[in-house]
Amino acid sequence: MNKSAKIWMNGELVDWNDAKIHVMSHAVHYGSTTFEGIRCYETLKGSALLFLDEHIRRLRDSSKIYRIEIPFSEKELKDAVISTIHANAHKSCYVRPIVFRGLGAFGVNPHRASIETAIATWEWGTYLGEDVLETGVDVRVSSWYRPAPNTMPSWAKAGGNYLNSQLIKMEALSEGYAEGLALDINGLVAEGSGENIFVIRDGVIYTPMPAQSILPGITRNAVIHIAQELGYQVQETMIPREALYVADEIFLTGTAAEITPVRSVDKYPVGSEKRGPITEALQHNYLKIVQTGEDPYNWLTFI
Repeated sequence: MNKSAKIWMNGELVDWNDAKIHVMSHAVHYGSTTFEGIRCYETLKGSALLFLDEHIRRLRDSSKIYRIEIPFSEKELKDAVISTIHANAHKSCYVRPIVFRGLGAFGVNPHRASIETAIATWEWGTYLGEDVLETGVDVRVSSWYRPAPNTMPSWAKAGGNYLNSQLIKMEALSEGYAEGLALDINGLVAEGSGENIFVIRDGVIYTPMPAQSILPGITRNAVIHIAQELGYQVQETMIPREALYVADEIFLTGTAAEITPVRSVDKYPVGSEKRGPITEALQHNYLKIVQTGEDPYNWLTFI
């Protein structure tokens, strides 16, 4: 990780090395955090945050699900994100707002713990590796399933939820794959360890439903919007595992991953084992916004 100069903590900018928490913080023992990942791009019109409003709203939604009351308004959080970027003199960067339960409670009941808020920014390149936006990545179906509905709330972007993601990711990396794909409790395709998935067959774009223990991604929603504007049929539906092996194209989406093609699944080649034409068209329209700053959807917040 590339260190930055400052981190925003509970309303103040502090030095990177001084942004510390106590070892007895509730979050350390019980995973009681909610967080976001936001990208700031250096466009031709200047630096801009992508989906700032949507990410901060989801941070508040995730916190509400876990009964965490953030002691800052949405405007204060947005202003803090921008202030932290300026303090670190970033032109482009990754932004990590995080809310966590601190000291004051020990045991499963978290209510007496303090609520802490922090925002870090740092320079970060392509999530799954250089050049993968064109060449694609090799993935495998994980032996680890996503939690069943009504066990852990998948709509909340919460730290504890990502223990499952870590198992999926580590298993994939240990066997030479870039990423793992999780199935839901019924054995249907759900998502990657940190990305949503789209499967293309005969020109139709399929993606799992939000009720299938997935995080309904912000980039996922944007890609659906762009695809429909381009005239593609998009179906949110149940996808059996074998559909991955006969797909014409597959791609992953996420703030960090952007739109990443998949070239193989479980060593089954996907299409021609490189980025397909529909994936390329979606990439072009998505990346054009963050590269040029031409934004017909008001997705960018210029800073």
